Amino acid sequence: MKKLIIASTSTVHGGTYLDYLLPTLENHFKDCREILFIPYARPGGISHEDYTANVRLAFAKINKTVRGLHEFENPIETIQKSQGIFTGGGNTFLLVTQLYQNNIMEILAQTVENGTPYLGSSAGSNITGLTMQTTNDMPIIYPPSFSTLGLIPFNLNPHYLDPDTNSKHMGETRETRIKEFHAFNTTPVLGLREGSWLEVTGDKITLKGSLTARLFRQNETPTELEPESDLSWIK
Repeated sequence: MKKLIIASTSTVHGGTYLDYLLPTLENHFKDCREILFIPYARPGGISHEDYTANVRLAFAKINKTVRGLHEFENPIETIQKSQGIFTGGGNTFLLVTQLYQNNIMEILAQTVENGTPYLGSSAGSNITGLTMQTTNDMPIIYPPSFSTLGLIPFNLNPHYLDPDTNSKHMGETRETRIKEFHAFNTTPVLGLREGSWLEVTGDKITLKGSLTARLFRQNETPTELEPESDLSWIK
């Protein structure tokens, strides 16, 4: 049975890395001594080693050890044997490229489908959807495919921002970008605001946190979904 926490962000304003999620993660990874961290998204170009060290400090607060996937010679076998998996944020184009280059996109999906607890934040959440096409990231590298893990039956837009009515900025909004996506694609998109996350247990998907999420569907008016809503119907 699938068990996922899909977070919009790793750090909310004024907080430290993953601190707002730690009580949830303590329960989510309760049967895991060690977490396998996938550092491929490398925010700001940070090294795999430094990124993993930062994650290790956060998980030490709930008495979990962390090892980076880059530390192992056989990534496929390592994922299959992992007790729990965390894919961090950064650049989704880079993350997806690395997953394909290391031939682990499919095996990662299979492993999580089979019940290994998974945590994603930002880019690591983007890849749980059907494709990565609704990421906010710059295309710094060209992945072999936009198709991702397909662990949930829709796409995400993490860090979703509402238009600032007091701003004089006249450029495009996140909603505009998602509408552009829907000019060519029918996949539903969930705008997940910072501090919100999805909890997936089997086929049930629940919106968690204190904020609503914004659902976009092709040729329909966007709707707001309340916290604790069951989102399993979105397809």
